[in-house]
Amino acid sequence: MTRESSRARLLYDSVATQSAGLVIHRYSTSFGLASRLLGAGVRGHVENIYALVRLADEVVDGVAADAELAPNEILRLLDGLERETLEAIAVGYSTNLIVHAFALTAREVSFGPELVEPFFASMRADITETEHTPESFDAYVYGSAEVVGLMCLSAFLQGHIVTDTQRSTLVDGARHLGAAFQKINFLRDLAADFAGLGRSYFPGVNVETFSEAAKLEIVADIENDLRIARASLPLLPSSSRRAVILAQGLFGELTARLRETPASVLAQTRVRVPNPVKLRIAASAVAGRLPKEQQ
Repeated sequence: MTRESSRARLLYDSVATQSAGLVIHRYSTSFGLASRLLGAGVRGHVENIYALVRLADEVVDGVAADAELAPNEILRLLDGLERETLEAIAVGYSTNLIVHAFALTAREVSFGPELVEPFFASMRADITETEHTPESFDAYVYGSAEVVGLMCLSAFLQGHIVTDTQRSTLVDGARHLGAAFQKINFLRDLAADFAGLGRSYFPGVNVETFSEAAKLEIVADIENDLRIARASLPLLPSSSRRAVILAQGLFGELTARLRETPASVLAQTRVRVPNPVKLRIAASAVAGRLPKEQQ
């Protein structure tokens, strides 16, 4: 590679990662806030991962749907994005800046089809399925959320040595934290998913007859996920620990608010964490204090 081509490659890589970084800060205040607490090297990888996840979500539920594309056309676009992503990981290049940035991270922190393919399978399920069995729900949550946690964990642990026992605890924590995030989003978006998308993610849950007992059962499951994830936080490298503490703290607060909100209200509105509360949780995370243990 000549010096000129090397410069061009570095410039392209830089533009790709800067493009990916813009996505997280424009789309998510919670994750954008948490990413600011990551070490500089880790932050770029997490932003690259988030950007591709958001891009796929826009294909399934966002701009592609707003363009009134038919479901089979959306499937074709999603399949194409998956093929392009896997090829970019294999060869190290894509004409799509977001895909290119994601591939840079995947190649550097060592993950590939074993996490990418389950993710796209879950995205595909959003187009083909409107209700879930317990088995399909577990598969969906794994592909849509747990693998994203595992991708981020690969970035967190790059260059760090951990024992097999520690790695097992960290993997378990990453999976449960990802699952908790997804279930929390499902619960707070219950009304919008049903009314706007015709979906009911939780098996056996009907929005029109959503009961307090059903809500509390879901919340208890989320709290258990957060409890397991919390146990892994002290094992994370310092470059990522505070950011993950903040993310868990924000979603733990949201879970508490979901528990306090009547099921009848959840079936009609979306619960949020006010910005002053987010800032209080952020200050606690900056100080390195673990989020409250789930009761």
